[in-house]
Amino acid sequence: MSKKIGSAIIKAVRDYLFPIGEELERKPEQPESEVQETAKKLATDSQDRQLSKRIFIVHGHNKEMRESVARIVEKLGLETVVLDERPNMGRTIIEKFEDHSDVEFAIVCLSPDDIGATDDGEPNSLKKRARQNVVFELGYFTGKLGRGHVSVLFPESDDFEFPSDYLGILYISYDSRGKWKFDLAEELKSVGYEIDANKLYS
Repeated sequence: MSKKIGSAIIKAVRDYLFPIGEELERKPEQPESEVQETAKKLATDSQDRQLSKRIFIVHGHNKEMRESVARIVEKLGLETVVLDERPNMGRTIIEKFEDHSDVEFAIVCLSPDDIGATDDGEPNSLKKRARQNVVFELGYFTGKLGRGHVSVLFPESDDFEFPSDYLGILYISYDSRGKWKFDLAEELKSVGYEIDANKLYS
């Protein structure tokens, strides 16, 4: 084979393979660009979620606890959603709840308001429990917002039956010293709210 023919073959092969090589080099850039775009969108969505100032307060019969939590949330510059304080407008309870549940964070006041036991238990096995609506709303917001966006406050008691599916989850102790206020502020801050804990001293 002459050098001239050999050079022509090499050139033809090179001309054929070069565009393929360029295409292979370009292809990894496209998925990377898509990943960056997705990450950017998720970050934006997360930021939008964190900026919502509506905080739903789930409560039972302990009005003192409900009021204390609501006032602290307001002190921190956030808006409270307490179902009892909203007009009924001819709705059922579940309709009213659903209409006001468009929040990004929920605080659940798990106060021991009811007493119960399993039907095969002894009479002395009765324990204090949270109201059924409180347990229901705790589950609802945990599923909707994720556990990180739900804080549970609980007055510590030896005679209390914690919701079985929520055992092991850390909660905030609603203590008489007021440490719970700062713990709650930390939880809100951890999910992206701009919180100034110094406001709690005023």
